[in-house]
Amino acid sequence: MPIDAKTTLAEIDPAFAWQKWSPADQEPWDEQRVRLLYRRGAFGAGPKEIARGLKEGPEQCIATLLGEESQSTELARQVEVFEKESGAIAAAVRAGGDIDRLAAWWLHRMLHSPQPTLEKMTLFWHGHFATGADKVVDSELMYEQNRWLRQHALGDFRAMVHGISKDAAMLLYLDSATNRKAHPNENYARELMELFCLGEGNYTEKDVQELARCFTGWEIRRKLFRFNEYQHDEGVKTLLGRSEIESGESAIDVVLAQEAMPYFVVGKLVKFFVMDEPQASRQFLEPLVKTFIASDYSIRHVVHQILLSNLMLSLWSVGRKVRSPVEYALEIVRSMEATANLDRLAKMLRPLGQALFYPPNVKGWDGGRAWINSSTLIGRSNFVVDLLGDTNTRFAGGSLENWIRAQGIDSKEAWMEWLTKSLVAVPIPDIERDALQKGMAGRTNANGWTAPLISLSQNPRIHLS
Repeated sequence: MPIDAKTTLAEIDPAFAWQKWSPADQEPWDEQRVRLLYRRGAFGAGPKEIARGLKEGPEQCIATLLGEESQSTELARQVEVFEKESGAIAAAVRAGGDIDRLAAWWLHRMLHSPQPTLEKMTLFWHGHFATGADKVVDSELMYEQNRWLRQHALGDFRAMVHGISKDAAMLLYLDSATNRKAHPNENYARELMELFCLGEGNYTEKDVQELARCFTGWEIRRKLFRFNEYQHDEGVKTLLGRSEIESGESAIDVVLAQEAMPYFVVGKLVKFFVMDEPQASRQFLEPLVKTFIASDYSIRHVVHQILLSNLMLSLWSVGRKVRSPVEYALEIVRSMEATANLDRLAKMLRPLGQALFYPPNVKGWDGGRAWINSSTLIGRSNFVVDLLGDTNTRFAGGSLENWIRAQGIDSKEAWMEWLTKSLVAVPIPDIERDALQKGMAGRTNANGWTAPLISLSQNPRIHLS
């Protein structure tokens, strides 16, 4: 059955929605679809990446985004070179202990990694297993958590949950490091079930209490996890209908074995990649859940199926997400092949509502419509003014004017065509487009053409993905 923008989610057959999309005469593999994949699976793309994606076709384009081994030795070489460069930057940043500079290091990875979906997924998990430097304070612990999330970002979800439960930054952030048998702390136990694995309504207050007892004695020594048997409640616990549970590790396995778990995790991934609203039903998620379970809880398999699906590449998903500040900022930078001061860029994201390593609370960023209000629209506009007006910002190594000319753009009409094709997912009404072009009247050089981009950034429509 065909899917178009007017089709409601309830009208779409779940099996068809998650089947592999194939090009057809009325649904060709085209530039719009390449841009959609780079928007959702990465942080936008420059002209060379778009051209390569068109040539590759959908399956290979997604393999490129995911950094899959089918690209073999060339990808391995690129990854090795990039990781060596990134490691050198990280070493310098870690020596200074400045969390803001750590955010700049991560932005560098987002912009230049040969495995862009890996960075996108690291950002997803940073919001899912939200941990803030405002409470952790230690930049080394935040770096180690970020590195660990990246290592497991597309791997086994169960291993990720076991690992994050013993992560030093997480132990500090949710007070698990001070969980003692005499005074059990319930913070981590509650969030493990509510926010990380099961969702509300799938556990009781008694389950929270029993799970907290399982985690007693989990603490930190020399910035590493340590089990203190003297502070552990050795009594038998009953959790989620299972009895005779003793250790924290076995308790995590019980949580992960719950029927609600795969639906909760897959639902979060669908929201992240496909649509902010509406929330998908269990029935609609069923095909993806089957993939998740059959692949032994591989996150990569689910992400691959989402990106290559009919629901994504039929273009039904266009305009159904609001770009986060990080996504919006980096898409402008990548689309225009820009290089910028990343320390400054990291600071510029704060008034937009998404400071890296500083999620607002344990729930992470709300996302969706919460990203856009009168204040953040002004902030996004100011971001464009600052980025394009900074003399240190270069475009493919040169000036903005030279870059625009290199794209074959020689008129205000051509410039508007490029802007709306490259940075705007949802078409702009002709009346608005004409007004933007009129606003360029009398501007004789390319540097003056930043005006329509600044104006666009104040329009909620441009922030839809």
